[in-house]
Amino acid sequence: MSYSKLLFEAFIRRYPVWILITIILGFSGGLFNGVSTALIAPIILNFLGQNVNLKDGPPLLRAIMAPFDNIPENARLLVMAGAIIGIIILKNLMGYTASLVSSSLTRRLTTDLREAGLRMLLEVDLGYYSQTKVGDLINRLGGELGRASNAMGTAIRLVITAITVLVFVGLLLAISWQLTIASTALLGLVALVNQYWVTRSKEFGRQLSELSRAYSIGILETLSGIRLVKATGNEGREYQRLQKLIRDREQADFQSQANSGAIGPVSEVTGIAGLMGIVFLGRTFFGNELEALSTVLLTYLLLLFRLLPFVYQLNGARSSLANTDGSLEIIYDFLRRDNKPFMSRGYLPYKRLAEGIHFDRISFAYPNRQELILKEINLYLPRGTTLALVGGSGAGKSTLADLLPRFYDTTSGCITLDGIDLRQFDLRTLRKSMGIVSQDTFLFNNTVRNNIAYGKPEATDEEVIEATKRANAYDFIMGLPKGFETLIGDRGVLLSGGQRQRLAIARALVQDPDILILDEATSALDTVSERLVQQALEELSRDRTTLVIAHRLSTVQKAHQIAVLDKGNVVEVGTHSELLRKGGYYARLYSMQFSDDRQNANGNGTFKTRFSYEFRSRLNTMIGSLRLLADDMIDTPEEQTELLELSYSSAIALLNTLELFEDTRKATEQTKVKSN
Repeated sequence: MSYSKLLFEAFIRRYPVWILITIILGFSGGLFNGVSTALIAPIILNFLGQNVNLKDGPPLLRAIMAPFDNIPENARLLVMAGAIIGIIILKNLMGYTASLVSSSLTRRLTTDLREAGLRMLLEVDLGYYSQTKVGDLINRLGGELGRASNAMGTAIRLVITAITVLVFVGLLLAISWQLTIASTALLGLVALVNQYWVTRSKEFGRQLSELSRAYSIGILETLSGIRLVKATGNEGREYQRLQKLIRDREQADFQSQANSGAIGPVSEVTGIAGLMGIVFLGRTFFGNELEALSTVLLTYLLLLFRLLPFVYQLNGARSSLANTDGSLEIIYDFLRRDNKPFMSRGYLPYKRLAEGIHFDRISFAYPNRQELILKEINLYLPRGTTLALVGGSGAGKSTLADLLPRFYDTTSGCITLDGIDLRQFDLRTLRKSMGIVSQDTFLFNNTVRNNIAYGKPEATDEEVIEATKRANAYDFIMGLPKGFETLIGDRGVLLSGGQRQRLAIARALVQDPDILILDEATSALDTVSERLVQQALEELSRDRTTLVIAHRLSTVQKAHQIAVLDKGNVVEVGTHSELLRKGGYYARLYSMQFSDDRQNANGNGTFKTRFSYEFRSRLNTMIGSLRLLADDMIDTPEEQTELLELSYSSAIALLNTLELFEDTRKATEQTKVKSN
């Protein structure tokens, strides 16, 4: 069975009542249309003064004319005209109702398609997004899905038209089966001619889908990387690339429209030629009886002539369906679930951690890849403690953290919470209990408040304000134009990196997670922002079970455990002091960072001289600013604000200098102990 049939069955079969109503209305409209057309010939002949004798005519025409036999001759013509008008009114009423029903059914099917697409995108695993371009997804959910929806609407209209055609064919067979066979043969030739255009329409539709996909991907990638485009001066090259895609797409669209537009004229010309041939055949069939049976032949020709537009509509609908064939194939593949990764949802509601988290000999490889990223990891994180993951790039730290909220499932081994396999817990309640703060913080183009309360929409204003204070974010939020109601732009572009991080921490505090995952949350920040964010992270981590991924080892020295990863293996586990005493991989990492920090601090002089200079400079600046403020030697409020900001930044820099000196002193002492 083709993908189009599967797609239609998957959605249209949900509405059997609507389908039945559509069929009944289509049949009724076709019947009223045929009967009204069959009455026109006798009225015309009566009006022209010709005697209408159907005693030897087809039973169908005799049955249609029977109700008028007992009407007086002088009133018969008027009654028949009134009957035609009444039947035409009924026909149009049926057609109007059928149009409303089919439109409603089309809208329902379109809604079902869009909802199915959205549901699939929200439920599919993250691995699907790593293998699919976002621009492709947007094109499928937008343009291609719209074209597929139009195809379903076209299919419904095709059904109604086909029913009307069948009704007319039945009437024609009842009048003259010989002429109907001949008509079918001639109209078959018309359909054969049209098949060429239908095939071309299908090919043009596929080209249009491919070009639309390429354009959507290209425009999204260009806009996403607009800073790089401008920084490298490639605006012209990107414009030419996208311009070519636009013109190719418009050319394909023109060819498709030109092909579809040709079907009507071709059908009309061949149809009229076929009609003239049928007139000739009618004279051949009836011979000398033609004058006596002029009513029959005229009625037949009127029905046939009325049938031709519906045949043209059928050909147009076939062409339209063929044109959207590529979109139907794309949407069918898009909505399929058997070729996409979906993890089990679990059934146990997660409450709170009582004992701890055990990474029980877990190994992991990304989908469709053979290479193991993690190999036999065995770690235990007791409740209320902090486990830090450190190591070089590509060691597997972030991958291990992604397994905890089940962004991926382990290849072998398992993660247990209080001895229960992670996969048994209900996925929604499990993730609701976890707070994740990463280096790449995502914020919606919404207000500050709505971003903070995203994990807990029912949070009160008091909860939001308290969370921002604990996250060191309240002061800068109140300095924004509209405070908590300030719109922060796409991905929080109107905020600094440190401000975005503190909003993410406030969001986690509002959510009140039982388990916390911190993925290099301070690695991309400047010194001042890092200090503020680190303080907020310490507040967030208090009394929580925390998994930390760190690049700067100075940020994880207070962790209860530090696990050192290298090429997917855990090579060392212990506290900061224990790992330094071992003199292994962690000690080498720390020594390298310590050397870099010391080199950065030394400059052209010794470390102590540099420290003394930095310390005195920062201290003098801070004292001088505070003295001016204390002696009230300022002229304007702006100058007062400037001095306060200068004092604050000097104090932060002073604290950083002291921290660097303390780290250096400890490392030096440990080096001396090892050498002794």
